[in-house]
Amino acid sequence: MDNIPIILAFRDRRYDEVPIDQVKVINSRNREKEQWEMNVESINAVGLLKPIRVNDKFVERTGFYELICGEGRLLAHKKLGRTEVLAEIVTCTRKEAHLQSLVENLARTKPDSMDYARELKQMHDEGWDFQNIARVAGKNEKYIRDYIRLVEQGEERLIQGVESGVFPIKFATQVASTDDGQLQSVLMDAFDEGIVTTKNFSQARRIITARSKESRKTPANKQYTVTQLVQDIAETTKVKSSYVREAKTKENRFMTLLNGINALWKDAAFIQLVRDEKLYERPDLAGDFNYEPVTLGEPK
Repeated sequence: MDNIPIILAFRDRRYDEVPIDQVKVINSRNREKEQWEMNVESINAVGLLKPIRVNDKFVERTGFYELICGEGRLLAHKKLGRTEVLAEIVTCTRKEAHLQSLVENLARTKPDSMDYARELKQMHDEGWDFQNIARVAGKNEKYIRDYIRLVEQGEERLIQGVESGVFPIKFATQVASTDDGQLQSVLMDAFDEGIVTTKNFSQARRIITARSKESRKTPANKQYTVTQLVQDIAETTKVKSSYVREAKTKENRFMTLLNGINALWKDAAFIQLVRDEKLYERPDLAGDFNYEPVTLGEPK
């Protein structure tokens, strides 16, 4: 999408007091009542700090300015009994006005929140691709995709958990990347019990996914539970620890052998024997292991 709203320099902007009853709200939005009432008090006490924005393209035909952004400020003026409101006036198509409204809403929404995720989703629904949304939001495309997926695929409990502060949104985006609803539920339960975090999420999801595939092969099995997850994590950790111990033992054995070989290459009688047999080069070792330096040279 190439028609991203252009930000004008202040010197090129138009401001004027416009009659409130001539401002038409095109896309009304729900707003948090307590915050709005605080805004009313602020406007009454210190005045309007940020003008609303309206589109005057259709004023001559309809008699109305169309609101682009600032509905809360407009309603606050109405409640205070004002007849005019300071507005930035632009001339654009309705599509351009809608795009400006979306960008404005995104800029005013708290990042890393469900409201922010919903704003990203709305922009995507309006035809914006991930790349352009990322440019406007100042995020990378993966971030945009993850947040939109959370709105599209996240269970109601997950979304409510983010909004109430139970789940961090990073965890929520990780859970939403999992299509299986039952798997999502187990992950949320495990998070509640402190078993799964954003750090060990990938490991837990691999374990649950593997178990879920096994369960589908044997339908008689009960649904996967957090208790089973705890057992599987313990078993996986045990297997991993056993593997690490085995690898460490093999490494120790190899180092003992390598130390012996290095000692042998320092033995004068052995080196003379190698020279007599014209074995001037030692075989290469694989990996990061190396011999201690020694010069054989040809026999004199």
